[in-house]
Amino acid sequence: MFLKIAGIITPVFLIILVGWLYGRKAHPDMAGINKATIEVIAPLLVISAFVSKDFELLEQWGLLLSGVAIVLGSGLLAWPIAKLAGMDPKTFVPPMMFNNCGNMGLPLAVFAFGHVGLAPAVALFSVSNLLHFTLGVKLVNPKAPLSGVFMNPMALATIAGFALSAGKHVVTLPEPLYQAIKLLGDATVPLMLFALGVRMKDANLKHWREGFLGAIVCPVAGLLTALAITPFLEITDLQKGLLFVFASLPPAVLNFLVADRHDQDPELVASIVLLGNLSALIFVPMGLYLGLRA
Repeated sequence: MFLKIAGIITPVFLIILVGWLYGRKAHPDMAGINKATIEVIAPLLVISAFVSKDFELLEQWGLLLSGVAIVLGSGLLAWPIAKLAGMDPKTFVPPMMFNNCGNMGLPLAVFAFGHVGLAPAVALFSVSNLLHFTLGVKLVNPKAPLSGVFMNPMALATIAGFALSAGKHVVTLPEPLYQAIKLLGDATVPLMLFALGVRMKDANLKHWREGFLGAIVCPVAGLLTALAITPFLEITDLQKGLLFVFASLPPAVLNFLVADRHDQDPELVASIVLLGNLSALIFVPMGLYLGLRA
């Protein structure tokens, strides 16, 4: 089991390391690539996953609702911890709820469960992102308007993906169009990992104590929630495996971008994200162990 887990996580962290080393050496401007990934490539991955032949929306509702439960359960567990630690819940709680199910979760799903694990993992990623751009933004800034949330490409792709998946037995995308969407969308996984490595070169440890606490609370809260709900779930072994991997993931880089946009302690959030992703070397193997035994 140890060798299998090592074989799964090693390619993920090697790509992150390549991005980090390249970022330190070349200091590339990733703004254009990141913008294209978020606005075009990742949304196409969402659509291609939802309309793929091996993805049936009705079969994934249990998994998606379980993912929502882990997001909300993690927030409920993190809220009193933030209060006890003397931190603003608006700063600490969202990174505990919204994890790195894109940059890290998608490749882990593929390496751990094969191509069959990608589409449901993308569905989890889509639902988590939709919650992040609605509930997550409101948690960070209660006064933030949500009028523009459904103009976000990821939100639009999620809605379109649900609609296309629900109706794909009636109307299907032409095969050349589907293949073009899939080909471009598949670039998301390596691009996200590489970009994560580049971004980590700029993170600092100014708030290392809070960062260390967040690095522990995020995966522990997720795994505790998953362990609490899985005995009552009627989902497949593959879905249980994906759920445990999802629960063990560190805080998403997107938390820093949201905190920075709303001026909600972005440096503290950056420390949480950095140490959280480093701690993935400990907690992701735990999730994989539980997931592969499911």
